[in-house]
Amino acid sequence: MSKKKNLFILLLAIMGIVIISSNYLVQFPVNSFGLENILTYGAFTYPISFLVTDVANRAFGKFIAKKVVYFGFLIGVSLTLLVSTNFSDIISIRIAFGSGIAFLTAQLIDINIFDRLRRNKSWYIAPLISSTIGSVIDTFLFFMISFYGTQTPWFTLSLGDLSVKLLIALLMLIPFRVLIIYVKEFTNEKKFGLANNS
Repeated sequence: MSKKKNLFILLLAIMGIVIISSNYLVQFPVNSFGLENILTYGAFTYPISFLVTDVANRAFGKFIAKKVVYFGFLIGVSLTLLVSTNFSDIISIRIAFGSGIAFLTAQLIDINIFDRLRRNKSWYIAPLISSTIGSVIDTFLFFMISFYGTQTPWFTLSLGDLSVKLLIALLMLIPFRVLIIYVKEFTNEKKFGLANNS
C-alpha cells in the first residue's frame, strides 16, 4: 500500500476517534476551578478534527478532505448514537444530532476557506484562519442545537469551549507545520486512486 493511501486511512481513523471521543466528552463539564458552567472536556479533543481536515486538504486537496469529513460525520454520528446516546434522554439525542450538523457545516466551511488561502506564502495563514472560523461556527451551532431551551448554561459553556478550542487550534499549528513537511511530496502529484482536487 502506498504512503499516500496509508496517510488517507490514518486520517480517516484519527477523525473517527476524535469525533467519537469529543461527542462523549462534551457531556461532562470540567468540575475543577469553578469551570463547571464554562467548559466541557470535549473542548480539548475536538480541535484535532480541524488539524486532520487541514492536513488532508494540504496533502490531497479539498475533494479528498471532504471525503475525510464525510467519513468522520458518518462514523461519528453512527457510533455516537450507538455508544453514548441515551434514547430516553432528549438532551443526549440532541447532542448526537447537534454534533453531526455542527461538525459537517463547520468542517466544509473550513475546507473551502483553507483551499482559498492555501497558496498564501505564510504557511500558517490557511490553517489558522480556517480553523478559527470553523471552531466559532461549530461551537455555537452545536451548543444551540444541543442545549437551547434547557437549563444547561449553553451560552457560557460555548464561550468557555470556544476559548479552549481557539487556544488548542493555535497549538495545533506546531504539529501541522511538522506534518506538512511529511505530506509535501504529495501536493504536486496528480495521480491518486481516490481522486484529487475538485
